[in-house]
Amino acid sequence: QKEDIEVTLLPAGHCPGSVMFLFQGENGTVLYTGDFRLAKGEAARMELLHSGTRVKDIQSVYLDTTFCDPKFYHIPSREECLNGILELVRSWTSLSRYHVVWLNCKAAYGYEYLFINLSEELGIKVHVNKLDMFKNMPEILYHITTDRYTQIHACRHPKDDDCFRGNRLPCGISCQNGTPLHVISIKPSTMWFGERIK
Repeated sequence: QKEDIEVTLLPAGHCPGSVMFLFQGENGTVLYTGDFRLAKGEAARMELLHSGTRVKDIQSVYLDTTFCDPKFYHIPSREECLNGILELVRSWTSLSRYHVVWLNCKAAYGYEYLFINLSEELGIKVHVNKLDMFKNMPEILYHITTDRYTQIHACRHPKDDDCFRGNRLPCGISCQNGTPLHVISIKPSTMWFGERIK
């Protein structure tokens, strides 16, 4: 039998363009999330998830379950994580212009919030391999650069970890003006929180 179904795409907050699907038909309403990350209160502001002043009656929810495990009892908010990274990066880069940070980002997208906020707060652009992957996100272009002589890097190489062990960045630089770089690595990853008790 044929049935008309209305499909609504809702922002998932995971990476640019990520969505949740809301399926509505005669047999009920289903929400399918895939990966998502919403701050407290964000769902309340999604008008299409509501009917009048109430949340729509949803019969089934299909969730991405990467972190549906008791060991992930607490995942800090995006703001808490940003503040911790900001404090670390600020204290390291203020030591000298030869103190640099490598953001060991394993995925290509999803770190834009981090790059923008670090750049705005510290006045330092983030080095990336190529700008063209961000061409449809003009708000980030002011905060990233292909100039390797910056103090914050998110450049990538197939053997990133090997580069770091040699105290050089994945883009290949290990010194500026003959002065060796002092590199720290930050791996922005939620998986870390499943490996810690507190």
